[in-house]
Amino acid sequence: MSIALHQLRAGVIGTGFIGPVHIEALKRLGVQVMAICGSTRNARATADRWGIPEVYGDYDFRALLRSPSVDVIHITSPNKVHVEQSLAALAAGKHVICEKPLGMTAKDTAKVVAAAKRKNAPVFAVNYMCRFFPAVLQMRALVARGDLGQIIHVQGHFFQDWLLHATDYNWRLLASEGGKLRAVGDIGTHWIDAVSFILGARAESVFAHLETFHRTRYRPKGEVQTFAKIDPKTMVPYRCDTEDLGSVLLKFGKARHGFVDGVHANASISQVAAGWKCSLALGIYGTKGSVRWDLQQPNEILVGRREEPNQVLQRATAGFSKDVAGFTDYPGGHPEGFPDSHKMHYRAVYEHIASGRRTPVLFATAEDGHHEVKLCEAVLRSSRSRRWVKA
Repeated sequence: MSIALHQLRAGVIGTGFIGPVHIEALKRLGVQVMAICGSTRNARATADRWGIPEVYGDYDFRALLRSPSVDVIHITSPNKVHVEQSLAALAAGKHVICEKPLGMTAKDTAKVVAAAKRKNAPVFAVNYMCRFFPAVLQMRALVARGDLGQIIHVQGHFFQDWLLHATDYNWRLLASEGGKLRAVGDIGTHWIDAVSFILGARAESVFAHLETFHRTRYRPKGEVQTFAKIDPKTMVPYRCDTEDLGSVLLKFGKARHGFVDGVHANASISQVAAGWKCSLALGIYGTKGSVRWDLQQPNEILVGRREEPNQVLQRATAGFSKDVAGFTDYPGGHPEGFPDSHKMHYRAVYEHIASGRRTPVLFATAEDGHHEVKLCEAVLRSSRSRRWVKA
């Protein structure tokens, strides 16, 4: 039985940087955000700002899960509680969109996969929203049709500079809060998932090198929001136990469409790359041509040919339109970017729920999230052993 998308109601766990991103995208879709959960002060402030009627302070997510006014739970809390909250939400019969990574260890995320596979289990998605940039969907279509020929290799990077200085601080820097793999786990997995989605194949083995440039960092004495500025005079030193940068080689499996089989990829990941704010860049190289894209210029794809002139495809113009119908709302020349990718992702998940699961599953599932965590563990083992490691 189908219902209207806007009849579904959301509850959000977490009030940091990404929580309001979810809220804003949902409101643009016409979805009612009925409840918010976090620290008492932050939850109340977020509710007042966005007009959210139900407030659950003191991080009481279980009280939120008992609310009859919530159908879909958005988990935007720190990584260490993702699995616990995901399992509790599924047990409460709530659909879930969980921020990545799905959990801290593959042993834990396997529990979420099992719970999401149970008969009549709610819909479960992991927030790898880069899949829903129109350019990523367009490149996926080009690969699947064979427009680029047999894919030979993939290269790219994900560079940021928000942790460039030793005095930059966020909970993600702590292995106990975010996991043992930070730069690769936090942003590198976005790159890997986007490439996997475009190729239609999963990464099966990795060879990695990780480095921690700032072995001693400085942190404030209290809680800090992501990207917040802090007075260095109020900070104390601590030993950093997560990586600042890494280089990862990947070997992908075979895709159903036949144009991808054993493709080699290399990615550079850094959160200490001065001048780069959020550059997820990738190039897909095939026997007939190539495509290149950067998240910081999200509305353009560079197409390369050997015997023909190269092209710049622009969203909502010829060659960059029909394949992404339904995932772009504005005409050419009206840029769509980071907030729109979230909106399109949630639209895809909510339409899947509202249609009674009749729409395609383009979003990342619990199994996809589990695989990314397995890859992260393989990256750590590879960096320590200096060998190729299977995921």
